[in-house]
Amino acid sequence: MSERRHFRSIAEVGVDSVRRLLDLTDHMAEVSRRPNPKVPALRGRTVCNLFFEDSTRTRMSFDTAAKRLSADTMTLAVGSSSVNKGESLRDTVETLSAMGVDAFVVRHRTAGVPWQISGWTDAVVVNAGDGWHAHPTQALLDAYTIMNRRGTKNFEGLSVAIVGDIRHSRVARSVTEILTMLGATVTHVAPRTLLPPMNPTPSTHALDDLIGSVDVLYMLRIQTERMGTGLVPGGSEYTDRFALTPSRARRLRPDSLVMHPGPMNRGVEITVDPSELPQSVITAQVTNGIAARMAVLFDLLGSTAGLEEG
Repeated sequence: MSERRHFRSIAEVGVDSVRRLLDLTDHMAEVSRRPNPKVPALRGRTVCNLFFEDSTRTRMSFDTAAKRLSADTMTLAVGSSSVNKGESLRDTVETLSAMGVDAFVVRHRTAGVPWQISGWTDAVVVNAGDGWHAHPTQALLDAYTIMNRRGTKNFEGLSVAIVGDIRHSRVARSVTEILTMLGATVTHVAPRTLLPPMNPTPSTHALDDLIGSVDVLYMLRIQTERMGTGLVPGGSEYTDRFALTPSRARRLRPDSLVMHPGPMNRGVEITVDPSELPQSVITAQVTNGIAARMAVLFDLLGSTAGLEEG
């Protein structure tokens, strides 16, 4: 297979490309605000959403991003595909590649699958989440949301607390990676059972000790589908110790940001209505997700001439 660039992890992309993609996301956000939010940048290209794990939010975000760039889109419905008839993942990828796919957007419950697929196709591969490993476009949109809301590209001195199920969260890994790469200080806040073994990131079990001082409070859901029993404190103990409650919300600085990648378990990690928090940028994360994914697809497949309005 020919050597092509992909977007599979933040570390693989590197800091220079991350900064360039943040600037490009800003341009794509401007495109999305136009009365006709569409440009012919990827006209004639085909983007295939290859989702082996459910995620309506991410899949629709990528689909919208591709369409705003005028790409043709395909979506593999795994539940009704030949995968359920015994077809291998490789066979599926090679068959779709033969149909002229230019980019695969891949989500899979097993870590490393986007790298495997890269060896079976000449198309570019975008990682939309692989197991517990990585979710790089979520990290890009989150970094852009912080940059946009704070009005600065400087992340030096930024204090970020990521709270919740760190151990099973590919979002936590990728967000930690991108924010640390850009100069922020990240702290993981979780019960000991929900922290990764040999975690290199500073961690604490005491959310109340830092909630009043952080610039960004990033809440995660408990991923019960990826864990065994006994890892989460029972009853209301987890919510009492680690949730964003009304009393904790009152201790947030007025200029801090509250984030969540979704979907949200209301009453578990957040017991307040985020829409009533002036610090919440959760809705902005969803909006910015389209612009960030437009930036990634354009960076891999597009040309500058195609950014003019169609």
